[in-house]
Amino acid sequence: MDLKELRRQRRSRFMAGLMPYMGYIIQSGLAMLLILLLVVFSAWYTSLLRDIPEGLPIRWIMLVFMLPAAALSGFRTYLQTPDTIFLLPQEHQMKHYFAPSWISGNVWKLLRLAFVLVTLWPLYIRTETSHRALLATLLLMALVKLLASFGLWRELAMVSRPASAAYSLLRWAVCGLMIAAWFWQPPLRALLFIAVLAVAYYAALAVPARHTVPWERLIAREREQGDRALLVLGWFVDVPGRGQRVYARRYLSRLGNRIPWRRTEAYRFLLTKSFARGDVFGIVLRIAVLGMFLVGWNRESYAGSGIYVFFLLILGIQLSTLRRLHSGSFWLTVYPLPEGSKGRNTVKLAFRIHLVLALALGLPLLAALPQRPLQVLGTLAVGILAVYWMKNRMAGKVAGPADDDDL
Repeated sequence: MDLKELRRQRRSRFMAGLMPYMGYIIQSGLAMLLILLLVVFSAWYTSLLRDIPEGLPIRWIMLVFMLPAAALSGFRTYLQTPDTIFLLPQEHQMKHYFAPSWISGNVWKLLRLAFVLVTLWPLYIRTETSHRALLATLLLMALVKLLASFGLWRELAMVSRPASAAYSLLRWAVCGLMIAAWFWQPPLRALLFIAVLAVAYYAALAVPARHTVPWERLIAREREQGDRALLVLGWFVDVPGRGQRVYARRYLSRLGNRIPWRRTEAYRFLLTKSFARGDVFGIVLRIAVLGMFLVGWNRESYAGSGIYVFFLLILGIQLSTLRRLHSGSFWLTVYPLPEGSKGRNTVKLAFRIHLVLALALGLPLLAALPQRPLQVLGTLAVGILAVYWMKNRMAGKVAGPADDDDL
């Protein structure tokens, strides 16, 4: 069996399954939105380079942005559940199957790392008096990235799940120490420290027991990555067969428990629990945290107001995916929900979450309230109006005799 050809065929089938939805994404105006975002970001970044704030912690900024770009890794293996039977006899030759996954995964991640570094570099050299050379920094970050990818692959093969989790934290710590050493220490001392740390990390990875091929873990990871790709497509068009990953999140277990136990509120209870344990919650939380950071950084200019409204609209788009969360559930066709309750409860929950996020995003603006009261109050008012506008827009999509089918 040609394992490389098998992987190529599976990748081609996966991409062919995504291609029919590309037209809907283009029609949604995504290209124009990306161009607009690029123009806005370029204007903001140019103004920042012209008037750099005094005492800007550029080393910390480089660390914050470069660490995820270096430590985050991933591979598309396209493994399937039947492979545990049909490919098991080929286990000793599976390195030929995984080699293209390793190469393609690292190529795209290295391009992402280079993009982040080149974007930050003008700010770095204008702020740092004794800055490093660009090519040397790029080469070093690429080596750190490859080491992190190797560490992730070893983590996936570890027999012990706690050991895998501990080594995941170790990977982030090692990458962070290497990047910090390069930007904070003299070059020769930093290179010596990075070399010793890399050797120690490589030796530590050889300690835990490992599977030859971690079939179940790779299959589960591949399923998650495929569902994540379909989740992105779900922002623009209904995608059949998309799975929903469930996270424990015990700290949110009480969320929704105060909802009255009535038939009219049954779907809101289900949707609240699903939101707290699903992918949408994590996406919304990360966007909200990033938005609060950028709003707080630009709170003394009109750019902060624009960022506030922009992130509020993005959060509204994310929350609109709650309409499709249980669209294919068989049990909802069996349970006697009141007619139209799914649409009403979905709109009500999305509106309340969006309103809370609008207030949270506006908290950094309050620091500028004494100096710019009209701007701050006007921005918050526009944000509240945007929340109500998106609520009415969502309610219009679920209104009518076919509202439950739309969900």
